[in-house]
Amino acid sequence: MYETLISTLLPTNTQLVAVSKTKPVSAVMDLYDKGQRIFGENYVQELTEKHAQLPTDIQWHFIGHLQSNKVKYIAPFVHTIQGVDSLRLAQEINKQAEKNNRVINCLLQFHISDETTKFGFTLTEAEEMLGSNAPESFKNIKWCGVMGMATFTDDKEQVRREFQSLKNIFDTLKNRFFPTLQDFKDISMGMSDDYKIAIEEGSTIARIGSLLFGKR
Repeated sequence: MYETLISTLLPTNTQLVAVSKTKPVSAVMDLYDKGQRIFGENYVQELTEKHAQLPTDIQWHFIGHLQSNKVKYIAPFVHTIQGVDSLRLAQEINKQAEKNNRVINCLLQFHISDETTKFGFTLTEAEEMLGSNAPESFKNIKWCGVMGMATFTDDKEQVRREFQSLKNIFDTLKNRFFPTLQDFKDISMGMSDDYKIAIEEGSTIARIGSLLFGKR
């Protein structure tokens, strides 16, 4: 399945994040040996344990809901934090990145689904945060784009509309706040069940777990 996914994603310039949460180190190494270098984890403790056991050239993406008091554990090594969903979290990431003399890639997470259990900014909230904080407030954060999760539903048109809304949010923020910043380029959307729709709607990062590792 890995080779099939790569052949599907590569022509679209969509990056694959292999979501390895709850999977053993041996399963991560199996994909690593096939050439995969980007892995996503949802839990801080699990991520720190795997980081300590696996090759150092892996780019770790934290894709779960991140509590501010746990940022310090992953700040020394995490490549990208995909779920920045509040000003408080952004400030803590910036603080811990500075302590570690690093600049951490971050995506702004948006609530695009109709499920109340999911986290994320509204467009208005994100605009207020970006507009009211001077750029130097986040000098240890590199804003790279946006992330969102569609509703878990069989209604493919609803999923498509939600992905379209995230693309529109990306375009709005790009034009208003990052018109000359080349690093602000990513739209992380699409998982095992809906990544094909996400690619059609502009995804640059797909977060794939069960298709690669099997159901939990």
